[in-house]
Amino acid sequence: MRKINNFYESLPGYFCFGCSHNNPHGLQMTFFLDGEEIHSTWEPQPRFQGYNNVLHGGIQATLMDETASWLVQVVLQTAGVTSRLEIKYKKPVPTHRGPITLRARLTEKKRNLAFIHVDLFGPDTRLCSEAEVIFYTFTREYSHQQLGFPENPDFFVEE
Repeated sequence: MRKINNFYESLPGYFCFGCSHNNPHGLQMTFFLDGEEIHSTWEPQPRFQGYNNVLHGGIQATLMDETASWLVQVVLQTAGVTSRLEIKYKKPVPTHRGPITLRARLTEKKRNLAFIHVDLFGPDTRLCSEAEVIFYTFTREYSHQQLGFPENPDFFVEE
């Protein structure tokens, strides 16, 4: 697995709720590429709970959406926006038992639409929720000019 460099962190004013480490109220996610899949391990905190010790469903949705977004950027090497996000919540995700894992994979690409499946596993590695995400993808030129996507992205952190 290779750690992904969040190249947006160097942009002035970058404050993404999902992945910016400059946002003290955000999720501060980190991502890895494993073959053609994007992985993230994330530590739930009590401030993100719905019911006592249960991760809020909206936070789960955000985690899965953000993971899918990084798949578009790293695997497809362009930017995009969520067109559709369909989630199946299967089991409660505890906020007090350790890190959770997310895995995203591209299932289909049609023109400018990317179809992505994301799994969210609890601390005990059981599948807790899953999402089918459709991303509308932009051209590389538009992504660079309008969204700050680098012309020649260096996605990986040398460790």
